[in-house]
Formats: sequence, structure tokens, C-alpha cells
Amino acid sequence: MFEIGSSLREARERKKLDLREIEEATKVRARYIRALEDEEFEILPGQTYVRGFLRAYANYLGLDGQLYVDEYTSRFFVAEEDTPLLRRRRARKLPSRYPHVERNVVILALAGIVALAALVIVAWRFGGGDSQDIPNLKRSQGAPQQAVERPRKSASLFVQAVRGSSLLQVRAGSATGRLLFQGTLERGQTERFAAPRIWLNVGSPENLWLRLNGRPVRVGGECPRVLLIGPKRIASTAHCS
Repeated sequence: MFEIGSSLREARERKKLDLREIEEATKVRARYIRALEDEEFEILPGQTYVRGFLRAYANYLGLDGQLYVDEYTSRFFVAEEDTPLLRRRRARKLPSRYPHVERNVVILALAGIVALAALVIVAWRFGGGDSQDIPNLKRSQGAPQQAVERPRKSASLFVQAVRGSSLLQVRAGSATGRLLFQGTLERGQTERFAAPRIWLNVGSPENLWLRLNGRPVRVGGECPRVLLIGPKRIASTAHCS
């Protein structure tokens, strides 16, 4: 969990942008931008506007807009119940117009089942129960061997904030995978992750120090980055405004 408003304000001040510039670029009124930074979400017209403005503002600052929308939804969003419940009517069971036909069908079905059972019994009694040897068929000796699954190689990642804090979101596999961590990694804090592949969204990569399977990894740059890390390969994408 991280502070939505303060992180937006810090990113704006780091880029030395004022509210009027952001208003012209995002078409979001300056008073609403100020409300987002102060977390006064009740000033905005509705929750849909809050999520839309959050995404637009964060993306403009080079941050992950979806991360801010998810954080707002988990902490502040309240479902609006404005759809009336509809009463369900029970369907009337119509009486059968041909009861004698249905009765005959049931009798025929039962007769067929009895006849089939009789054929099975006759075939079993007169067909012989001795087992026959099939040529060129080798009998297995002992219990069948189970296939041994080879363990999948995993990426072991160590993350430490060394120069300052950084927003950090970590998922297993991809951007839609299982969430492993989400929040602000303060200076001096460390986290460890292990998965076949690790997806990271880093807000301030210059503040982090990474080690992959015991080896140091350089992220570099001052732009927010998205990293996809495997046991032996790292893919990096920068998001500079």
C-alpha cells in the first residue's frame, strides 16, 4: 500500500511541472488534480471520474496509471447499487397433453434396458472367462514407472532501496500474474522474490540495487521502467515522458 496523493505530488515536483501545464496536457481541471494530490476524492464528480483522472495523471507523469487505479479501488471504491433487482417468476409446469404416449415410451425404454442386460449376461457366461495370450505383447514386470518431472528453473531476485525510496510492483510471470508486492520500498528496505519469471514495475530505478541469482543487475536511468526477469534473461522497457 502506498500514498496516492503524495507520490503524485512528488513525481510532479521532480519534473518541475505546475498544475496549469498538466491541465492543458491532460484536459483535467487543475482543481481536480489538486484534489487527487490531497486525496480529497469527494470533490470529483464521481468514482468513475476519479479512476479516469488518476490513470491519465499518473500516465502523464510517467507512472503506471493502472497501479494507482488499483490502489484507489482497493482502499476507497464503493460499489454503487443502482440497478433494481428483478423478481423471477416461476414457470408454470404445463400438463402433458399425451400422458399415454409418455407412459409407452418409458415402458419401451425399460424393456430395452432389460434386454441389453440379458445379452451381457449371456455373453459373459458362454464367452469364456480364460485370459488369452496375445502374440508380440510383452507383459510388464513390476509396478509401472512414473515419469519424473524435472524442476523448473526459477529466478531468485533480491531488491534493495539504496539511494532513496521507489514505487515498486512485482508480479509472477507477467503484468497480469499473481501479485507478489505492491507499494513503496523505502531506503534501506529489502525484498526477495522467486518465480520462473518475475515482472517488475519500478518507479525510481536509480534508487534500487538488484541481484539476480546472486549476480548484480544494473537497472540504470531515471525513468520508470518495466522489467521482465527470467533465470538468465532480463527484458527492460523505459517509460520516459
